[in-house]
Amino acid sequence: MKLPPRPPPAPPAPPSVVVVDAEAGLRRVLERFLTRQGYRVLSAGTAESAYEVLASEEADALLLDIHLPTMSGLALYLAIVHRWPVLEGRIAIMTGDADAEDVRTWLEHHRCTVIRKPFNLQQVSDWIAGVLQPRGRSRSTGAMDA
Repeated sequence: MKLPPRPPPAPPAPPSVVVVDAEAGLRRVLERFLTRQGYRVLSAGTAESAYEVLASEEADALLLDIHLPTMSGLALYLAIVHRWPVLEGRIAIMTGDADAEDVRTWLEHHRCTVIRKPFNLQQVSDWIAGVLQPRGRSRSTGAMDA
């Protein structure tokens, strides 16, 4: 008796990117763009919903706005890296306030990528591609100016 051939292995799942921004329009633009780039995109408009997404889904990279309705994105960043340390170095802060004193002070103590608003979508794509490189290669950790 001949066994049926094994089905081919399933293709690997696309990398997941979480977009956290209170502005629904910007979330939609990023979702469409990143989906076309081949990423699986999960989005949230609040810190609470972002935390819920991360608790139930594995993320490979995260785009995080500073200004969220109930909690600062900077505080959320700290909560995320405390709970999921593997995401440290895989989170980019999105802001138009990178030069504000409190933001500059925070960034002096917490090294992470800053993507300045307004940004072009290629900057976001380039950062994600750099973050998703194998761990042995260099990754971007500096600020990105539009």
